[in-house]
Amino acid sequence: MPDLPAPAEVARASQALGLAATAPELHGALCGWLAGGGEDSPAWVGKVMADAAVPSPAAGSALEQLRQATVAQIDDGEFSFQLLLGEDELPLRERAQALFDWCRSFLGGFGLAAGAQPPLSEEGNEALNDLGRLAAASVLEIDEDEEEDESALSELEEFVRVAVLLLHGDCVLGPRHRRTLN
Repeated sequence: MPDLPAPAEVARASQALGLAATAPELHGALCGWLAGGGEDSPAWVGKVMADAAVPSPAAGSALEQLRQATVAQIDDGEFSFQLLLGEDELPLRERAQALFDWCRSFLGGFGLAAGAQPPLSEEGNEALNDLGRLAAASVLEIDEDEEEDESALSELEEFVRVAVLLLHGDCVLGPRHRRTLN
């Protein structure tokens, strides 16, 4: 299973393409695109940014590694899917904001791929609504010494991870499975 590149590598590659997106934003948009049924394509950056003028990442680049690892993880039946949010050493406030930014970008990519009426289960609709609430959230007060806040962020990250897999299941795996049965 390929590993996700380091967030700093993705940030540098994003800047090299002239993008204003952070590593969590790019990964969120890519995951949303894939979970909504968007095609796995080397030209993914232009697709998720809704800008055909954005060049495709170079082979072997951090952005190409990001695509390959994300596709492998999201399709993996072993639930190896991970969020690319930032370095673990970052302050809790920055990691929480990265999660909210990731969710906002996820919704954009998901909407581009899935359209206005995606084929969601009741749980999928609920998960999408919850991701929308997280995308609208902002970091207010965090006491860096509080284990409780650290634990809450870990729980939110796990929820987002599972929600993405649920939405991918509704929009990609379910239809794929139905085609196989027919």
